[in-house]
Amino acid sequence: MNILKITRSNFNTFITGMQKYGEVHVPKKKSEISYIYDKMNSPDEIAFEFLRTITPVKKYFMKPVEKLLKYSADSGFNVEMEDPDKKIIIFGLHPCDINSIKILDLALSGKFVDPYYFNKRKNTIIFGLGCMPDDKCFCRSMGTDHVTDGFDLYFVDLNKYFLVNVGSSIGDDFTKEFSDLFERPESKDIDDYIEKRNIRAKSFKLSLDVSDLPYIMDIERESEIWDELGKKCLCCGSCSMVCPTCYCFNVYDRVDLEGNSGERFRQWDTCLAKDYTLVAGGHVFRKKRSDRVKNRYYHKQHGFVEEYGRPSCTGCGRCIQYCPTKIHVVDVLNKVMGKL
Repeated sequence: MNILKITRSNFNTFITGMQKYGEVHVPKKKSEISYIYDKMNSPDEIAFEFLRTITPVKKYFMKPVEKLLKYSADSGFNVEMEDPDKKIIIFGLHPCDINSIKILDLALSGKFVDPYYFNKRKNTIIFGLGCMPDDKCFCRSMGTDHVTDGFDLYFVDLNKYFLVNVGSSIGDDFTKEFSDLFERPESKDIDDYIEKRNIRAKSFKLSLDVSDLPYIMDIERESEIWDELGKKCLCCGSCSMVCPTCYCFNVYDRVDLEGNSGERFRQWDTCLAKDYTLVAGGHVFRKKRSDRVKNRYYHKQHGFVEEYGRPSCTGCGRCIQYCPTKIHVVDVLNKVMGKL
């Protein structure tokens, strides 16, 4: 592990210089209450104060709509990857979002590897950024409030400068390329970091005990809580769209009028949609909203744990912030566990 230091003015020079290695994307302010990751034109656009973006970082690896292949009667099918060699540097990912990428890596590298996802992953450089939690963050409960890997460089904002953790050989190469901008931290810098770390640890307001949550969910499958939740949930899919680890998608074709050729696409989908479980014969096996919303909770906190040994929720708070009916995931799970 290599720890360095960079001043704010030198950081601007560094992040601007990174543009020669790829397209640099940073957090930007979209409105008074929302932020997005977008292409950087100037370091002045970076919203260092942001906490969560409305659209998660998964959009860089799983596009909302993505062409998979072309096919025709004459040539068969040809796989199409959009911009297969495009390099992207993403700055500003908080620990929960870096962990969300690690979760997607885990889910999409199994028996059936997603080549479209991993082609974009290998062409993406990750620069993390430290953060301070608000009343919607429960990442500490999910074990995603910190990172020791999954990034190339990780920046901690200490007001006049950043402490920088080098997390990969690529990150090390960049710090050497711009060695005149970086310096070794002094003992006072480490003290400042530890002080900020302790302040951050005391700032978490929301918590969830997940130690035996899968077991409790097993015995609460028929609880009335799910029917109550089904009455409140619109099944609009907003939580799935903003979730950094939801990876469900639909596949559809656009065929020419003569039926001789076409293109295949995939687009983000949600298990909350009624037609998500539509099968041949018009049968839908999760017609009730309560069944669909329960399925989403069980996949996040139960099914994923059974398969991969950890929940797929990162505690980022997006679903809490953007649910139109103010459903609070921590309150729901605490109620399931009899704590509310």
